Amino acid sequence: MNQLDLSIDKAIRLLNRSRYAVALTGAGISTPSGIPDFRSSRYGLWEQVDPMEVATIMAFKQFPERFYNWIRPLLRQILDAHPNPAHIALAHLEQYGPLRAVITQNIDMLHAKAGSRNICELHGHLRLMSCLQCMAQFEAERFLPVVMEQAQVPRCPSCGGLLKPDVVLFGELLPMEELMRAEQHVRACDLMLVAGSSLEVSPAGDLPWKAKQGGASLIIVNLSETHLDYLADVVIRGDVAEMLPRLAEPFLPRT
Repeated sequence: MNQLDLSIDKAIRLLNRSRYAVALTGAGISTPSGIPDFRSSRYGLWEQVDPMEVATIMAFKQFPERFYNWIRPLLRQILDAHPNPAHIALAHLEQYGPLRAVITQNIDMLHAKAGSRNICELHGHLRLMSCLQCMAQFEAERFLPVVMEQAQVPRCPSCGGLLKPDVVLFGELLPMEELMRAEQHVRACDLMLVAGSSLEVSPAGDLPWKAKQGGASLIIVNLSETHLDYLADVVIRGDVAEMLPRLAEPFLPRT
């Protein structure tokens, strides 16, 4: 048995002993679905554009057309994307195994599409848009054609104010309710499974440390190193779309 197999076997044993596991996912879980990440040296979105010019709340308010010009191709990639085996494996671990919640940094909604039910979306999502003037909320699909096909900045039908997707931009606070739910799960968990996250962004990147401080086991599955690898009980270096199904397989019902 090679080192990878040994690590996977140990992770499965930890999952088997767990009664309250929580997953934390980042951009790396969605790259196999064709959605680029933000920070990789070769394909990261921030390698192509300065986030301070397009993705801060101040820049959005001053130059919304820059934001929508930047996000337009990403919107198409997200809307065309399908859950990959990693998303499905986490849904299976929730249905048949010890997983109680998925805490995600992603805005692509692929966990929900895969069948996960208890999801904390720390950085928001693309289901809704909110008016920055009257605070009214609308289903995003109503305005996405305006953004993607007509290349226009969407406006509030009630007051004419600027509409913003319900995603967290630089300079904004995380949605408090989602963050509180995530922290409750972290306090309750006896195991945290990190999948596809570089753990570079706080406060999400601090959650594995908090879980470990609370006595939980820590499994990290990621292509590259993270600064918390030294804390992990198991580190699995590999593609999440290949590794997570191997962790979920023992929990699937036998036919």
